[in-house]
Amino acid sequence: MKKGAFRTVYPWLFLLPTVAVIAAFRFAPMLYALTMSFYDWGLAGARRFLWLGNYAALLRDDRFGQALLNTVYYVVGVVPSGLLAALLVAILLNQRIRARGWLRTAFFLPVITSTVAISLVWKWIFNPRIGLANQALQWLGLPPAQWLDEARGVFAIVLSPLGVDLPPALAGPSLALCAIMVMSVWHHLGYNVLIFLAGLQSIPHYYYEAASLDGAGAWHSFRHVTWPLLSPTTFYVLLMTTITSFQMFIQVYTMEGPTGGNPMGTTRTLVYYLYEKGFAEWQMGYANAVAFVLFLIILALTLLQRRVVERRVHYQ
Repeated sequence: MKKGAFRTVYPWLFLLPTVAVIAAFRFAPMLYALTMSFYDWGLAGARRFLWLGNYAALLRDDRFGQALLNTVYYVVGVVPSGLLAALLVAILLNQRIRARGWLRTAFFLPVITSTVAISLVWKWIFNPRIGLANQALQWLGLPPAQWLDEARGVFAIVLSPLGVDLPPALAGPSLALCAIMVMSVWHHLGYNVLIFLAGLQSIPHYYYEAASLDGAGAWHSFRHVTWPLLSPTTFYVLLMTTITSFQMFIQVYTMEGPTGGNPMGTTRTLVYYLYEKGFAEWQMGYANAVAFVLFLIILALTLLQRRVVERRVHYQ
């Protein structure tokens, strides 16, 4: 082997163990799952090749359509509100306030807590009989809500006292799904706050000094200094929050039960529907078709965000 060729191949020898592990435990299962999506692949019995039959069946599946709509509702509700809440809290915790270190720790604690444990706690909070949520409504003089058992859309609930009867297509996400959104935003708030804090502290202070000399107040400093220089951090948080929101599963699965969970399928997300098809009905081929449709949706949105949103990102 020539010396130049050896120098080209030599670094790959160090990467070979890692590449082999990734290929064996990442790419090989993905290719196997993709192969399964083209078959009528049950738990036992003959496996029949369907080509694109499973994907065509998804277009006629009302439960898949509802799961996709619920997932879109969840993403649209969680991503913007989660970004805004995290940014506001990060700006607050970036100030010189008392007990700042303790507050940062308190906001980050839910991130390192088990999602199952947090879901069970919030399931108790939304309990219609003894939950804190209904006690808060009672204190405000409002009627109690069924929270995780309510299948009606929130827009229909808000407008019903006014005599407005909305059709199901305009009723919005169910109250049960909105309750799960609130819990999810709270659960992931600490991680996003940490990322925003890192972005805020990476902005050189002399930019603010220059803005102050030009007569800029707090709002103009935020608009013309903080927000543009924080755009790379915001883009990262937006990208990752969108991806993780499409993969939401544990919250719905854990909150099922006699006092909450999936009323009339209004909290069924794509990943939860995948679980139902694969591990409850044992239709593994159909479940893998759902998985790859979800993969294509996430991939398309990621590419769209990188093509559209990243243009507005200002790198120093």
